[in-house]
Amino acid sequence: MMKCVSPDAISKIMANPSPDSSSDDFPLIVVQVLDLKLTGNSRFRFVANDGKMKLDGMFPSSLSSKVNSGNIQNLGLIHIVDYTLNDIPLKNKKYLIVTKCEVVSPPLEAEFVDAVKIEDTGILLKPKQDMDGKSNVQGPEIHLKPKQEMFTKSAAQIFHDQNGNMAPSARMGMSRRVHPLVSLNPYQGNWTIKVRLTNKGTMRNYKNARGEGCVFNVELTDEDGTQIQATMFNESAKKFYDRFQLGKAYYISKGTLRVANKQFKTLPNDYEMTLNENSMVEEAIEEGTFIPETKFNFIPIDQLGPYVNNSELVDVIGVVQSVSPTMSIRRKSNNENIPKRDITIADESKKTVVVSLWNDLATTIGQELLDIADQSPVVAIKSLKVGDFQGVSLSSLSRSVIVVNPETPESKKLKSWYDSEGKESPMASVGTGLSPSSKSGGRSMYTDRVSISYITSNPSLGEEKPVFFSAKGYISFIKPDQSMWYRACKTCNKKVTEAIGSGFWCEGCQKNDDQCNLRYIMVAKVADASGEAMLSFFNDQAETVVGCSAQELDNLKSQEGDGTSYQMKLKEVTWVPHLFRVSVVPQEYNNEKRQRITVRAVAPVDYAAESRFLLEEITKMKSSQ
Repeated sequence: MMKCVSPDAISKIMANPSPDSSSDDFPLIVVQVLDLKLTGNSRFRFVANDGKMKLDGMFPSSLSSKVNSGNIQNLGLIHIVDYTLNDIPLKNKKYLIVTKCEVVSPPLEAEFVDAVKIEDTGILLKPKQDMDGKSNVQGPEIHLKPKQEMFTKSAAQIFHDQNGNMAPSARMGMSRRVHPLVSLNPYQGNWTIKVRLTNKGTMRNYKNARGEGCVFNVELTDEDGTQIQATMFNESAKKFYDRFQLGKAYYISKGTLRVANKQFKTLPNDYEMTLNENSMVEEAIEEGTFIPETKFNFIPIDQLGPYVNNSELVDVIGVVQSVSPTMSIRRKSNNENIPKRDITIADESKKTVVVSLWNDLATTIGQELLDIADQSPVVAIKSLKVGDFQGVSLSSLSRSVIVVNPETPESKKLKSWYDSEGKESPMASVGTGLSPSSKSGGRSMYTDRVSISYITSNPSLGEEKPVFFSAKGYISFIKPDQSMWYRACKTCNKKVTEAIGSGFWCEGCQKNDDQCNLRYIMVAKVADASGEAMLSFFNDQAETVVGCSAQELDNLKSQEGDGTSYQMKLKEVTWVPHLFRVSVVPQEYNNEKRQRITVRAVAPVDYAAESRFLLEEITKMKSSQ
């Protein structure tokens, strides 16, 4: 039997951009699929054709199985059961999102073309004939015979039979029109989504010029795997905080969308959602509670360099090396004390990094890790912010997720490596051992390369926020009589004072200890061909430069009365080339403005990599002339 598209199908879609598919007057829409192609994320683009008009469209990932199985093919016919028509204002066009469809016909021999247009070309069309053999031309529709007959019923009959045979519960399920997240945009009217809560943030208090309030975020995922962040403030936050439960499914409507701030967005969605007091959140009781498996995209520790001070969050996995006690940190904005705990982890790159856990993560999972630290557990952590403290550091957010000893191939491989060789291997902090190779994450050593004179001749650098540069230079002088180290707590590395009686008191840990560590905090003069400047070094960076710990250098200084060994050690350090990654901020000292240049990372010069860098710079200079 011949198959055909519905007359004026595209016009019907354009006239009704948000139809109610459960209504009795929902039009029969059969179109031809053209230019079908994969666009990524299991979604397929196509062009809907009714012979007269064409419309760009998309099959979401929920329909990808029909395309992959060959049911939906290029030049084939489909019956659109449900859809959404989106406006794209910047491009002044519309986009069809097919949310439900049925296959009517396999690929036809050619594309449907408007009969009127064909008549204009001088081609005579054979009209349809009725039962009496009389000519019966019925408008501009044209029939093409498919390559093979697969159906013996018309599209209307198939639609009627399939819906008529549905169970009552299935027909009731069609009464609620659900939009896929991919179809939503800020210009759309009423919509309802069905999503599962895959992450729930903590309730946070804030204070700004408009007053005080509270806010929390959730991450929602639909059946296609599309994610979106929803934010609630004040009364709506209090209303929905207890209602949202991790793993449960919800119908949500009457929310608003806006374009996501690219600087702060953490999900692959161009929009973010806001729910107010009038928004509707109804639990999908037909769906059971399901805690989705956390998916990780691990970044090796030695490749964290490019993510420093970047808005992109990272996932890491590592073996716990040490866990600090809980510390109380006073927040500058409101003087509120918040708990913090530092853990140090290592991976197969033989690099370590400090992860700061805040709030509940510090007191719950952090305490659990402290109790089992001697067992060297493996932790997988999702959504961490990469900072520049001690070169490279990680910090948890309200949306961070920690899994202890996960049952994953990566975890088993890491634990096996650590038990066999890792525990006996020397480890180095990723902030001190950044390689100049971009592949190993130390890309920052070769980006923003400047001379020393460029920094010193621009006193306004870093006035709004710290600026970062890379430089190659030599340590020309270290003042031997400076206070090159301080007494530090063995747990949190903060400065300690001599306690009354004996021992050392740590204000951060609020405890006495019989012993303490010595940690570098020194200043050295660094020079290159253009000039010189005084740079500040913290412990890890100073250890790399000096070649020994502060305790070892103190031993040299106290061994001999004249300090000859100590002086010789400092002299050995000078005029050795290094690559420095520095931050620059202005500071005021004795009513005088000056620059504070702090070394964030230091590495020895890799002469092969340095030569390639210089050749690239020479090539750029030649091409610009």
